[in-house]
Amino acid sequence: MKNQNFMNKAVAAMMAAAMGAALVACAAPAANAPAASSEPAAEAKAEEGGSEAAGGVIKIGGSGPLTGGAAVYGNAVKAAAELAVAEINAKGGQQYELDFEDDAHDPEKAVSAYGALKDWGMQISLATVTSAPGAAVAPMYQEDHIFAITPSGSSLAVIYQDPDNATGAYGNVFQMCFTDPNQGVASADYLAAHTDLGSKVAVIYKNDDNYSSGIFTKFKAEAEEKGLEIVYEGTFDDSNASDFSVQLTKAQSEGADIVYLPIYYDPASLILTQANQMGYAPTFFGVDGMDGILTLEGFDTSLAEGVYLLTPFSADAADDLTVNFVKNYQEKVGGEIPNQFAADAYDCIYAIAQAVDAAGVTADMSASDICDAITAQFTSMTFNGLTGENVTWSETGEVSKSPKAVVIKDGAYVGVED
Repeated sequence: MKNQNFMNKAVAAMMAAAMGAALVACAAPAANAPAASSEPAAEAKAEEGGSEAAGGVIKIGGSGPLTGGAAVYGNAVKAAAELAVAEINAKGGQQYELDFEDDAHDPEKAVSAYGALKDWGMQISLATVTSAPGAAVAPMYQEDHIFAITPSGSSLAVIYQDPDNATGAYGNVFQMCFTDPNQGVASADYLAAHTDLGSKVAVIYKNDDNYSSGIFTKFKAEAEEKGLEIVYEGTFDDSNASDFSVQLTKAQSEGADIVYLPIYYDPASLILTQANQMGYAPTFFGVDGMDGILTLEGFDTSLAEGVYLLTPFSADAADDLTVNFVKNYQEKVGGEIPNQFAADAYDCIYAIAQAVDAAGVTADMSASDICDAITAQFTSMTFNGLTGENVTWSETGEVSKSPKAVVIKDGAYVGVED
């Protein structure tokens, strides 16, 4: 915050954050298509800092929670983005440098991180990992005309000035992840098509969280359209996010054999624990915010056995791209299986590289000129990556790709075949 102009932007961004959502992811192979190499990431020929070999280094910035309760998301994004940058730099073409700041899932810290990244010389951005910080800084990316693509900030407030009515798209802020409304619709469609999972649905959602309530609103509307029977709607907020006995008892008494959880993994872990304690064993069905529950410290992962999620990524997929990504990621981080946030971040870097190559972008171009060139590519290109094939983007920044169902078996995510 080195001048008044930046302070004015920060104030405006904070006002936008107050209205924003809470937390929270060409057909021919391009020259920088995601790597299917089985070579360990540690043996990459170039570090994520890049080199001057290709006529300069393009600087990519971003922020996310590297500390705090949502750190599992931020650290996964950072590690996967570093891996992708190292792989691309090793190919010897255009070189990239990554600076990823900790915003602790806090809008004010995200604004500070944005200022630090801009001072560093950021030319392209991964935006933020979570949605509330993303809503805070999105107006700043628009004002400074810097291209941004978030791996996992799924709220409409990240890409629209008026998220309630989905109007006023920023135009240069894109998403690799599904939007919240799309998750709700896709969840209802999946349950309607898979009646073997159950016929009576209870929903437990966080009503002071735009991420959770936004998914629920679209889920309910689509459920009614598809004839799903919702027998109970239970809510909670920050003041009572530790005891779910009332909601679970009511869901059980109403005969719900499916409990839909459009929430994050932390409260979901408590719900699974308390349901087990009371002998209630419906099919639990979650969204992308629950990806991370298997790595939650102190959680008995056996309680998540049989939980379903809709996600664009399944770490057990047998294709070469996924197999080698999982292998290299595990080598980088010490064995941890990558979640969908990691996969989305990896795809973000490769999609950026594809757009840069196709547009002929060079490191000596201004961030504004790069933004124009990359935006034109993203609204016209098709991308194939870990989280989807034939992925496209609209002019509003929303992504179009198909979700995959996974179920937790033996402490791992396993793809579900239709």
